[in-house]
This record gives sequence, C-alpha cells and structure tokens, in this order.
Amino acid sequence: MTPIAEKIINIIKLNRISTTEVADALGKRGVLEGLLPVTHDMHCVGVVRPVFTAFNSNYGIHDQVRAVEPGEVVVVYAHACDGRAIFGDLVAKFITLYRRAAAVAVNGLVRDAARLRRERYPVWSSGVTPLGCFNVEGEPFPADKEAAIRAAVEGGVAVCDDGGVVIIPAAELNEATLEKLEKIELQEDIWFYCLDVLKWDTKKIVVDREYLKQPGLLPATYAEAMKSLETRLDAGK
Repeated sequence: MTPIAEKIINIIKLNRISTTEVADALGKRGVLEGLLPVTHDMHCVGVVRPVFTAFNSNYGIHDQVRAVEPGEVVVVYAHACDGRAIFGDLVAKFITLYRRAAAVAVNGLVRDAARLRRERYPVWSSGVTPLGCFNVEGEPFPADKEAAIRAAVEGGVAVCDDGGVVIIPAAELNEATLEKLEKIELQEDIWFYCLDVLKWDTKKIVVDREYLKQPGLLPATYAEAMKSLETRLDAGK
C-alpha cells in the first residue's frame, strides 16, 4: 500500500466518511451498481482485492481468496451464474475471520443470509438466494472482461456502508482526492450548522451556498477554510 493510499484509508476510517461523501468527492462516480449490505450498520474500508468466478461455478472464489491479505476489501465478480449464490457463510467466515479481510462485496448473489446477519459478517451483495453455485472447476471468467475490471478497480480503495459500495480508483489515490475528502467533511459540517443552527432552507444552503456570501454568520473555526469551498466539490467530470 502506498503512503497516500494509507492516508486516504485512515481519514475515511477516522471520520467514518460515508459512501455518499466519497461518491461526491469523485464527482458522482465510483459506485458499484446494485450492491447493498447484507449486514447493516457497518462501515468498512480497504484496498480492493478483485476475485473472479463464472458459469455456475464458485471454484475460482475458493481458489483465489486464499491469497487475501488482512484489511483488504474482497470484490467478487461473477459471470453467467444464472441467479445462483456465489457463496454463503462458510466462505464469508474464511475471508473475514481467517483471512481478516475488511469486507466482501459481491457483484452477484449470496446465500445463508440469516447466518451472515447473525454473525455480522461484513458482506455486501446484489441480493440473496438459497440456490448455490457448484464447487467444481468450470469455464473461466472471460479474459477480456477480467482485464478491463482489473484495470478499473485493482489497487483502488473500496468504502462500504449502508449506502452501498464505492471504489476510489488507484489512479485517484492522490493528494487531490485526500484534499477533496477533507473538504467534503468541512462542507458537511457547515451545511448542518446552517440547517440546524441558522435554520436556513436547503436551497439557500446547497444551491445558493449563501454561507460563502455571509461568512460572518459561521463560527470562527470555519473562517480559514471557507475559500477552499468556493469550487463545488461534487461537480462531475
């Protein structure tokens, strides 16, 4: 892990920066579509470890997760698994307890939902089903698709909470992203001060950004940082 990646992970952990805020810092990007928590009220962050399986077989998962390093977020990609669960509680326990992964995010279905929740395994998925894959070797994940996914997510940082899963690409693990995350936290503090204390409406706060025009209404602790918020932080690329 690079020093800047470690800094970004630490600030996200320390401040429990949400997936909403991270997606905003990325310009409304980075979300793994359709993934929701199986176990709620969790906040996990770590370097992405992509793993792949395909064609109704979860052999690839059993094989690849043996290399998972502590603190990583395992992101599972499934291809043509016909509505079958990629794994259940046994694999979840191995990955999170024995390999000490921070979380598992599955672009597909999982099973043993009741036990996953009861044991509070940090698992995100696109849904649940009792029907599982076969644990025998099958056709491999399409090589071209795997290469494209690896290029997009490998070495990035995943953030997982009740909102879903967001990945900061490896190419954006830099000082600029770190600064945006810090500014997002400041902006949230100011917005809620304007809402809860000043009783402003949300158009005045979010759209008009009236606080930039009347900085004297805010606590002095915000004064030094106000200029850094003149550019919208959630502007898309």
